[in-house]
Amino acid sequence: MNNPPMINITIPVYNEEKRMGDNVLKLYHYIKSSLKYPFEIIIADNGSTDNTPAIAKQLSYKYPEIKLLHIEQKGKGIAINTSWSRSKADILSFMDVDLSADLKHFQQLIDAILKDGYDITIGSRLITHKKVKRSLKREIISRCYSFLLKLAFFVKFHDAPCGFKAIKKEAADRLLPLINDAGWFFDSKLLIIGEKLGFKIKEIPIEWIDDPGSKVNIPGTAYEYLKAIFLLKIFLNGTIREYYKKYTNT
Repeated sequence: MNNPPMINITIPVYNEEKRMGDNVLKLYHYIKSSLKYPFEIIIADNGSTDNTPAIAKQLSYKYPEIKLLHIEQKGKGIAINTSWSRSKADILSFMDVDLSADLKHFQQLIDAILKDGYDITIGSRLITHKKVKRSLKREIISRCYSFLLKLAFFVKFHDAPCGFKAIKKEAADRLLPLINDAGWFFDSKLLIIGEKLGFKIKEIPIEWIDDPGSKVNIPGTAYEYLKAIFLLKIFLNGTIREYYKKYTNT
């Protein structure tokens, strides 16, 4: 009899001492009671200077499924990439520490891979009639970003930056060597390159409530996104398939 698949849930954090403990415990208890498969929760700390690592260590001592991964380099992308690359889990996922996405959708992310044969699954706030509570400013920015990606890359998905995603381990092993972005563009780049290389992507409508305490610097992040889009456009217009063969040996 085959062993049940292992699920990795990565939480990238930086100086999150005020909300990380409660939110990770909320996630842990929900997953423990509802997920059908064994799991690990990886707190991927990007060199926090507050009590975030200490709190994560305390959680890891008490709950064996919770582990701390300390990374000196800052950046959401490097945190997720490092956690996923080191994990032995069959399905890799990540979500934001604020838990803005309703956790009831997590099983859908996993089932779409395990049961429906998708390689990557992503939550979406832009194709849903479900409850999505966001500021008008963030909603406009998200839709403009979605339009820009479609204009630049002709992609089919809508909500690339949504912090609620999962990927099959085999797909991650092939794609991660191509994703050298350490910051916020990491998952957008993963999806764009993944779609161009033929990986099957499922977008799942989710309920979402924005965290008013979010630390995202919108103007700075927008600039980084635009610069990354330009560089990725050059990369995709060049020799992506040759790079893919080189890094994956296929």
